[in-house]
Amino acid sequence: MSGCGADRADDPASTAATITEAAARTDQKGLSITVPGTLAAGFAELAAGVRGHIGMAVMPVGGDQLVSFGDWTSGPAWSTMKVPLTIAALRRNPGASTYAASAAITASDNAAADVLWQSLGTAQEAAEAVQAVLREGGDTKTTVPATRARPEHSAFGQAEWSLVDQVRFAARLPCLSQSARVTSLMEQIVTSQRWGLGELTGAEFKGGWGPDTSGAYLVRQFGIITAPSGRIAIALAVQPDSGAFGDGMNALDKLATVVSQHLDELSGGNCTA
Repeated sequence: MSGCGADRADDPASTAATITEAAARTDQKGLSITVPGTLAAGFAELAAGVRGHIGMAVMPVGGDQLVSFGDWTSGPAWSTMKVPLTIAALRRNPGASTYAASAAITASDNAAADVLWQSLGTAQEAAEAVQAVLREGGDTKTTVPATRARPEHSAFGQAEWSLVDQVRFAARLPCLSQSARVTSLMEQIVTSQRWGLGELTGAEFKGGWGPDTSGAYLVRQFGIITAPSGRIAIALAVQPDSGAFGDGMNALDKLATVVSQHLDELSGGNCTA
């Protein structure tokens, strides 16, 4: 399954007709998602049962076309931004950041991530370094703030990162210079965080989650999975009406299961020389 990139996600629906209308609204030409039993139909069925907002975007690694689903489109990056942060830090100082890089990715350790952030210089220099990695990865829009919008949370974690921009970055991530160490760590996520994409064999992924100012959680993940046709970049998120982290995690578990049942529909790819 492939479609032209769009910056607007589809509305989930439970009927094939509504799904077709949603595809037309996003100008995803050539996208055929009306057949029962497809990934799109599976997503729509799942979304209809989710009390809250859910979204997903997929794209071939090394490709330039994406497909997006759902009514959740953008929000704080939370710990998913630790991926470009770690790449930036390892490029700046390959040896000194080894332990912090491992902890920041595999255990989502906030103190370790702060060490990486500080290793990049001033707050402005750190923000620019992380943003430069995003640009190199094909994300031309996301801005990494230098200062904390909320004192109790990292500056980089509060960056607004849309699913479509995140999946574009993921599609180029394994192709970036010196990214292999980080993608390898993304395959070694600790057991307690191996939900959602973590339940798919061989997935290289990173999760991020956190509360808004009212205490309601956003739960998101992105990474790279393997399909029969090649490697797939994927980004997904859920913001449950309950605001509970557990409800978000359970929804992503179900979404990952739906994806795993339709891998043969997805157009995969690989890095080109």
